[in-house]
Amino acid sequence: MIQTVNDSLEKCGIARLILEQLPEWFGIPEARESYIRKSAGETMIASFENGAPNGFLCLNETGKDTVEIAVMGVLKEYHRKGIGTKLFDAAMRIAAEQGYSFMQVKTVQMGRYEEYDRTNLFYQSCGFKEFELFSSLWDEHNPCQIYVRSVRCAK
Repeated sequence: MIQTVNDSLEKCGIARLILEQLPEWFGIPEARESYIRKSAGETMIASFENGAPNGFLCLNETGKDTVEIAVMGVLKEYHRKGIGTKLFDAAMRIAAEQGYSFMQVKTVQMGRYEEYDRTNLFYQSCGFKEFELFSSLWDEHNPCQIYVRSVRCAK
């Protein structure tokens, strides 16, 4: 079941539960804690099975017309089962309802790490297009690829 989570403490609890189980993507403790802390003030959509969270996505406004996927995580045992796509579809509906024109997401450039290559392919499958590459936003080993897509266009 996909639903919006409104309680700040619950948001942080869900983010912590999931991100701590995904060290391949969220292994830097300071960065992981920042995602967890910021989730309290962001729009969160979560996936639940038997009452337990198995994935989530947070949206953050980055401009008057743009919202970003600030953080997203799905437990590894649920990868490739449609959870990420359902979370993304719910995020697109919310972004459209709130009047945003664009959605963006930041990830590590394709070709750096196998895990992030799968992440890039997921976002591309959701209709995102390469927008800009910042080679030193995070650090030289993790060039930041920004993807963008229209909220109003079909996948």
